[in-house]
Amino acid sequence: MSGSGIRSAGSGAVRHGLVPGDTTEDVRTRGADVSRQVAVLPVGSFEQHGPFLPLATDTLVACAVAREIADTYPVHLLPPVTISCSHEHAGWPGTVSISSVTLHAVIRDIAESLRRSGVEALVVVNGHGGNYVLGNVVQESSARGERMALFPAAEDWETARERAGVRTSLLTDMHAGEIETSVLLHTHPELVRPGHETADFVADDRRHLLSLGMSAYTDSGVIGRPSLGDADKGKALLASLAESFGEYFALLTSESADTERA
Repeated sequence: MSGSGIRSAGSGAVRHGLVPGDTTEDVRTRGADVSRQVAVLPVGSFEQHGPFLPLATDTLVACAVAREIADTYPVHLLPPVTISCSHEHAGWPGTVSISSVTLHAVIRDIAESLRRSGVEALVVVNGHGGNYVLGNVVQESSARGERMALFPAAEDWETARERAGVRTSLLTDMHAGEIETSVLLHTHPELVRPGHETADFVADDRRHLLSLGMSAYTDSGVIGRPSLGDADKGKALLASLAESFGEYFALLTSESADTERA
């Protein structure tokens, strides 16, 4: 993929674990090379992921996607939001949630703070499917003329799934399945415990999920095929998502977006 926004690996944000290690000068220097600064905010969750993946799985996945983006594009990488809307997982110990109203307010406050410091655009990298409210935040912000996007879209995940050779469909691979296991086997293999090899469980008809929660559909907390997880797939998934992000970066930094709103 080519484009003026892309840069070689190794020139991305300074990182220290899950928390970026940038100084204010790093942000200023990076912003000098772009027409409009873009911040990337990983939003994960703290919820059960079966007996073999950590509670922080969605946060780790969101951070992995955001880091891949920051290694490729001149973006301002932010630390993750680690607790979000995991109410459907309340039946399992360790799960922690905040309300959708609180998450909505947190994202809006972060975006407003960024704008005050000169970072005009925000991309929310969502690692948890239950964070439905993030779509509302982006829609409302865009309607006000603010620059915000939600990434990855289902289409981005589908492209990544196909390119990585992930065999499970997005419908079936709902939770602690092939995709999440693959990403963690690539990025944090030390956190993947034994058991994923025999934990496959399929429940494609989940029409009452919002009313009944996950416990109505799975005893283990798994819905998907984690046995198919593979580190190479995880690497390929992240590479594909970074490539897909190019369109979002171009949209948020384009001057034509202002013309279209006028």
